[in-house]
Amino acid sequence: MNKQAFLTQLRTRLQGIPQEDLEERLGFYDEMISDRIEEGIPEEEAVAEIGSLDEIVSQILADYPLSKIVKEKMKSKRRLTALEIVLLVLGFPLWFPLLIAAFAVLLSLYITVWAVDISLWAVDLAFAACALCGFVFTVIFAVSGVGGAAVAALGLGVFSVGLTILMFYGCLMTTKGILLLTKKMFLGIKAMFVGKEHTK
Repeated sequence: MNKQAFLTQLRTRLQGIPQEDLEERLGFYDEMISDRIEEGIPEEEAVAEIGSLDEIVSQILADYPLSKIVKEKMKSKRRLTALEIVLLVLGFPLWFPLLIAAFAVLLSLYITVWAVDISLWAVDLAFAACALCGFVFTVIFAVSGVGGAAVAALGLGVFSVGLTILMFYGCLMTTKGILLLTKKMFLGIKAMFVGKEHTK
């Protein structure tokens, strides 16, 4: 892909951000490619070196505040007709509660996912407490001369340590997955407001 095609596609994919910011981003990549071309790198290779268009768009959207994207999207491109205004006002008792309900359902699902993750961490902490108690009671029973109970407490402590370690890695993977899901959700929301599909 040559520089002009790259910049044209980038402009198309970022139509939802304010015009001055869009021009600034395009100028940045134009200058970056031009600098590489001046160093003797062929144009197509210079474009390829800066990364794929999907990665660049995702990075720009990740760094760009959602509030600015929403504000830009909500700017009216044209004036509303009288009929559209009447329909918006008359339909408000219907569409506004539905919008609030949809938002509440999505928010409650997201909170539930985090609640499950916190519960898993609590179970892991409980296993760690069992391990500690097992070792403490091993010492207490050993000092008291109750050998069978000391061995049982030691077994419980070792078993709980194993469960703690196993649960720790499971909890860690779950938390990382939820954070990745959160990042993808925000990128998806931003991409929706920008209004361009990420074609591959």
